[in-house]
Amino acid sequence: MVDHLANTEINSQRIAAVENCFGASGQPLAVPGRVLLGEGILTKECRKKPKPRIFFLFNDILVYGSIVINKRKYNSQHIIPLEDVTLETLPDTLQMKNRWMIKTSKKSFVVSAASLTERKEWISHLEECIRHLLTKTGRQPSTEHAAPWIPDKATDICMRCTQTKFSTLTRRHHCRKCGFVVCADCSRQRFLMPRLSPKPLRVCNLCYRQLLAEKKKEAEADHRQPEPICSAMPGYEPSSGDDSDKSDDDKAEQWPADTEFYTSAVSWSSFHS
Repeated sequence: MVDHLANTEINSQRIAAVENCFGASGQPLAVPGRVLLGEGILTKECRKKPKPRIFFLFNDILVYGSIVINKRKYNSQHIIPLEDVTLETLPDTLQMKNRWMIKTSKKSFVVSAASLTERKEWISHLEECIRHLLTKTGRQPSTEHAAPWIPDKATDICMRCTQTKFSTLTRRHHCRKCGFVVCADCSRQRFLMPRLSPKPLRVCNLCYRQLLAEKKKEAEADHRQPEPICSAMPGYEPSSGDDSDKSDDDKAEQWPADTEFYTSAVSWSSFHS
């Protein structure tokens, strides 16, 4: 399919249409050899509640964004290199069916399709593109992945101390290492994780101690003292993810207490042929 569509006018027109929908806020997508293989709307599990997102599968990248006007205007563009992607099929929950996780070294998140057939089709095409890229570059599949964030509504109490109850005044935060929903007292530390960000990120107390111990072991193995890589966090910072919730209705249903997370009705545009 890639060889058939590469360097064709129809492929160039499709990519130009995607660029046009994202407008000036999006990145240029047309590069030599890049082919748009398919597109569709998937439901992405976000902090506040599941939300529809437009996804575009190219032969080397996965692009997604927020829908302003379907097929006309999108924003909040995200570009994921497929070489960094691994997939994991997930069990259904009461709220979401046909789920799977897209895991990368910088970000991991859960999406769901409108039907089991659509999920199989997405995963099949993604795996084929990833397999082709890894074969072409000689790289091994990625083994380090960022933790997905547990949705805010999954818990009313801090998942670390299990004492603090969240409210309008007591904010939820997310540990960037484990993805747990935690209170401010349980996440006052920051730790530098270069794989995720050039800046120190918020982590819960447990992950902080584990990361500090790992850093100390690495320093001892190198026969040198560890450099300062963390600091207490004055006040707090917004713990929002990459998707803005400002314009969305946050009155989502509560998640049942026995919901199992990440254990191991939308329209669909078929893959191009």
